[in-house]
Amino acid sequence: MKWKQTGKRTDCKSVPLSDSLKHLNNKRPKRSGIGPTLQEYEREYMIEEKFMRRAVELAKGGIGAVDPNPLVGAVIVKDNKIIGEGYHERYGGLHAERNALASVAGTDLCEATAHFQNLRDILSGADMYVTLEPCAHHGKTPPCTEAIIESGISRVIIGSRDPNPLVAGKGVQQLEAAGIEVIQDFCRKECDALNKKFFHFITTGKPYVLMKYAMTADGKIATKTGASKWISCEKSREYVHELRNEYPAILAGIGTVLADDPMLTARIPGARNPMRVITDSSLRIPAGCNILKTAADIPTVIISAMTDKEFGSSEKKAMIENMGAEVINLPGEDGHVDLKKVVNFLGERKISGLLIEGGGGVNYSALKAGIVNEVNVFVAPKIFGGAAKTPVGGEGVELPDEAVGLILISSELMGEDVLLKYKTGSNT
Repeated sequence: MKWKQTGKRTDCKSVPLSDSLKHLNNKRPKRSGIGPTLQEYEREYMIEEKFMRRAVELAKGGIGAVDPNPLVGAVIVKDNKIIGEGYHERYGGLHAERNALASVAGTDLCEATAHFQNLRDILSGADMYVTLEPCAHHGKTPPCTEAIIESGISRVIIGSRDPNPLVAGKGVQQLEAAGIEVIQDFCRKECDALNKKFFHFITTGKPYVLMKYAMTADGKIATKTGASKWISCEKSREYVHELRNEYPAILAGIGTVLADDPMLTARIPGARNPMRVITDSSLRIPAGCNILKTAADIPTVIISAMTDKEFGSSEKKAMIENMGAEVINLPGEDGHVDLKKVVNFLGERKISGLLIEGGGGVNYSALKAGIVNEVNVFVAPKIFGGAAKTPVGGEGVELPDEAVGLILISSELMGEDVLLKYKTGSNT
């Protein structure tokens, strides 16, 4: 795979330097008729990679604050020095490119360089590294391409391509039409990893669904008495709170509510709490549970599976609503909540990601419905034995060939536990 200005994929880790650096040949000065050495190419390539990685780290500052928008970071570089940087900080706020441009005015370069008359003087010959293709349409903010073109930026290096039909190549076209050099797919793997939720949501209209559970080394989620606190270690539990901050909605079943009385909140400093979605076919949720006691302060949706007549006349429904929760009826043919209807409902609410923290019943139903895109499994170094509960209940399959197939994404130590991340291949 060779790196060209447009059209070809470029991953920082996988493309040979000898191929990746050919684009530099035209911009480096010749020395006595001899081009730059490979060592010089490598030196500049590594610097460029460092700048994009900085943009990736900046983008993560928007986790939990920009949904359903994507995470984006931008860095402005001149003479191999960062002179401006920014990221998309909150939904409805300025995008990363405009924040980066605005930051240039406060840099030492601007204050110390008296002969520069304006921002265009400062940015002439500068590069912008941005993790996602700049937008070219009017939304809550004006197009970022307009700001880049007006600024005098000479080159834009883009990580991910934007599948949003409102963008999808239009940003690159506008920049190139204005005479700005554009390089695409630089560090694309790292940049794409920022926005799996956004990419899925913008192409399907449904949230990206992550199922999470912790189990012992023998596959149990509780002891024979039902005790489950704690299976995973403290570091794993802290990571789960980070997921709750990252995902705009969290789903659990009424069984989990009755057994554990959870809050389902993100208990880390500065975190936002996800919308809590509880599947409760016959509205058994008790008034004194933590979910309803905090429903007036934290968005909460209780989803039932009743007949229209039962739902319309339910006194329990009225009580739940009076406590601040929303009640929605989404019955399936089997008398239980239809999880496909749930993800459609959340997509209509512009919820880009859903974290499932259910018990074995909910997990089985979600997998059977085909709504799960990713599974995260925390495996604790413990053995419970006995006939205790397992992470996925339900009827199960009759033959091994009928199993839900998983593809390992990564494995890592999480304190004392092992975190296994799988993708399911589901596009539902």
